Amino acid sequence: MAAPSKRDQQSTMPHLFIAVTAHGYGHLAQVGPVAQALSDAVPELRITLQGPIAPAFAAARLPRGFRHLETPADVALPMAGPLQVRWEEGLARYSDFDTDHAHRVARQQALLAADPPDLLIADIPWVPLIAARHLGIPSVALCSLNWLDILAQSPVGGRLPASLVAHLHEGYASADLFLRPAPSMPMAWLPNARDIGPIAACRPRRPAAIRARLGIPDEKRLVLMQFGGTGRLRLDEETPLPASVHILTPDRAAAAGRPDISAIGGPGLDVLDVLASCDAVITKPGYGTFAEAACNGIPVLYVPRRDWPEEPPLVEWLTARVPTRAIEPTELAAGRIAAPLEAILAAGPTTPVPATGIGEAVDLLRRWLQ
Repeated sequence: MAAPSKRDQQSTMPHLFIAVTAHGYGHLAQVGPVAQALSDAVPELRITLQGPIAPAFAAARLPRGFRHLETPADVALPMAGPLQVRWEEGLARYSDFDTDHAHRVARQQALLAADPPDLLIADIPWVPLIAARHLGIPSVALCSLNWLDILAQSPVGGRLPASLVAHLHEGYASADLFLRPAPSMPMAWLPNARDIGPIAACRPRRPAAIRARLGIPDEKRLVLMQFGGTGRLRLDEETPLPASVHILTPDRAAAAGRPDISAIGGPGLDVLDVLASCDAVITKPGYGTFAEAACNGIPVLYVPRRDWPEEPPLVEWLTARVPTRAIEPTELAAGRIAAPLEAILAAGPTTPVPATGIGEAVDLLRRWLQ
């Protein structure tokens, strides 16, 4: 008797398909800890990732051996720097994407049918959810937001095409579950919503090792400056920092020529390693950094992005859990950060918030993968 082929062996292994939106890497950072925990809980779990994610970032966030399909499942909102959305252009992109809806659903169905998964998780493109429903594949949306609420509450919300609204509603409402990790937008209209705790990756606190690796004196307070998104917010080369502060950033250009700013990256010095070991974070409102700061007990100095509909629930949740302070973009641009930074540092690290959403998600999802 011939030995089973690799394809035959794979067909008996549980298969999880993860579709990630094209808008930002924070969505993979949100679903990644759940995928890792599912891989630990379900022996021989196969994982397929769909989305235009850099392979190195995907490899850092998902279990080893996943298959990566870089085919986008939706479109990205265009950004003018890390804080501002180009809403008019975004409306045009989403409208154009929706004009080809039937063909996009058919292509997504073909993609899924070629290697049928036992469960599809979307964070948070809607077409894969519709395609999975047509094929009878269990599907779960997992995200702190959805694109229907984001677009409807944006400056262009009154001009959304009716067909786009209908397709977004169909995708999100037809999933078997819509998991809302804390902190999430309310999304009260969803018939399938299930609230869970925060989802965040946590790392050991080891500031001494980071100081030794980068040659930073022991008396310096470590501050991570991380904005993500398109473009960067940088301190002017003449911006004064408190004498006790050393800033760490993944933006190498921001560190050039400044002895009080160091670039980070690579094993042991990625953003998560540094965030868990620092004394404060300078960032913008976004689920990933806010949840990771709270779940590692790190104070936050943030720059508001007031036209982003997800911001209010994020800020309200974070301020109730760790020392939090806002600084206006004009103040950051002018380099006036010393006083608010010192105020945050004076509060110091606090008790971490348990990332209970990971285990809750696994308990809800693993039944489809047994």
